[in-house]
Amino acid sequence: MLVRLSIRDIVLIEKLDLDFTKGLVVLTGETGAGKSILLDAFALALGGRGDAMLVRQGQEQGQVTAVFDLAPKHPARALLKEQGIDPDEELILRRVQTADGKTRAFINDQPVSVQVLKSLGAMLVEIHGQHDDRALVDAATHRRLLDAYAGLDDDAERVARFWDARRTAAEAVQSHRAEVERAQREADYLRHAVGELTKLAPEEGEETALAERRTAMMQAEKIAGDLQDAYESVAGNASPVPGFSAAIRRLERRSAQAPALTDPAIKALDQALNSIEEARVHLEAALRAADYDPAELERIEERLFALRAAGRKYNMPVDRLALLAEKYASDLALIDAGAEKLAVLERVAAETEARFRDAAAALSSARVKAAAKLDKAVNVEIKPLKLERAVFSTSIMSDKDAAGPHGFDRVEFWVQTNPGTRPGPLMKVASGGELARFLLALKVVLADKGSAPTLIFDEIDTGVGGAVADAIGLRLAKLASRVQAIAVTHAPQVAARASRHYVIAKDALDKGKRVATRVNEVAAERRREEIARMLAGAEITDEARAAAERLIKAAA
Repeated sequence: MLVRLSIRDIVLIEKLDLDFTKGLVVLTGETGAGKSILLDAFALALGGRGDAMLVRQGQEQGQVTAVFDLAPKHPARALLKEQGIDPDEELILRRVQTADGKTRAFINDQPVSVQVLKSLGAMLVEIHGQHDDRALVDAATHRRLLDAYAGLDDDAERVARFWDARRTAAEAVQSHRAEVERAQREADYLRHAVGELTKLAPEEGEETALAERRTAMMQAEKIAGDLQDAYESVAGNASPVPGFSAAIRRLERRSAQAPALTDPAIKALDQALNSIEEARVHLEAALRAADYDPAELERIEERLFALRAAGRKYNMPVDRLALLAEKYASDLALIDAGAEKLAVLERVAAETEARFRDAAAALSSARVKAAAKLDKAVNVEIKPLKLERAVFSTSIMSDKDAAGPHGFDRVEFWVQTNPGTRPGPLMKVASGGELARFLLALKVVLADKGSAPTLIFDEIDTGVGGAVADAIGLRLAKLASRVQAIAVTHAPQVAARASRHYVIAKDALDKGKRVATRVNEVAAERRREEIARMLAGAEITDEARAAAERLIKAAA
């Protein structure tokens, strides 16, 4: 609920701090005292439209702060978490309006968009007046209120879940059917392609490996003869190895006689033999690597031609032909198994459709029963509100062909304001004053179900008096026993039932050069005077005081 409202430099309000409690809070004052300014400022804090004209003349900016006590399970906490704001027990909404028309919004001192502030404000406060139709203009709101009244929120949520499951299942059927139909149209082509690619059996990286092998073999063909000639020189008949070996043996026999002469030569010849042997080993390895097979080269050429031809035919890189073959094989498998899978998906879709329709039908039936109870309760409440000839009814139009996440039903509140007239939608048939009283009756019946925790009623008693105004006051007090109710009123019968009473007035400042709006709480002993003023006008008479005393006692 709202616990505090602070306003700085908004129109005629310089500084204002108001504390609120549970129960019925009323604000009274003479016409033009500033009640509308107070509500406009509050609406600004709830995300309402900003306006540079709201800033008090001579100031650079104005500011409104609204502090709320947030219930532990209030849905606003989920919105706060989505915005990364830790929902403390105390929730502070602040809006700054600058003289150049710009505004800034804050929640618990964290900057947020105005849209977020507006969404949060709608969860916390409802402002209703004769010309304020926000709570009733949307038929979806009527359906939500009926569900809340009947305790059908869980059933409605269940229907919404079934609707989502039904839609998902239907989309799966549609998607799979389209895939099967596409595959069937291409079946002949797919079978030919799969057969051809399966026979070809391309492998990833095969083209690169074959091209490299072909290049190596073509190079080997050119140098194979030279390698063979070199090998013959080293290891063939013309090899110097036998001569070098014989020379070393002869010199070794003479080594003992003249070592100084023979040893260096023996060593050099030894090194020469080692080098020749190393060359022979390298040449043998080169000859093995350059083993040129014309038949193998032809096979490589034919394979590369076939792979590249397939790549051009299927407009696909050769390395991706294997993946293409897998995809085409999968498409063929889809044709073969598609009908069976489609039947399974269609069975699941039918089951989810049946679950949705059964749940929606049960919800529709429960709504019809709840609507009868709601109509009876509202019609009891509207009789004392000068609507004794009016009839309230809840219209439920069910269309199974126009189903949605809400089920089959379009719920709309209708009224017949006079006997013999045609009933119609509440928003179109009821006048401004009637609309406000219908709304009050609805709110009393619904109480804290489907309602924001704080309700503000702006002069819904305009144009009525006596017993009707007293009936309005009684219902506001009844409503305030379950939710926080704040009423701006001109009716003394309403003011008499308040648990907390504020008076709005204008003060002349600077020797009458300017005025400022102030709001003061009326102490218990002064309430009689204020209510007497509301009864009598400018001159308060003893009769007015006595009447005010009777109203206060009757309310108590």
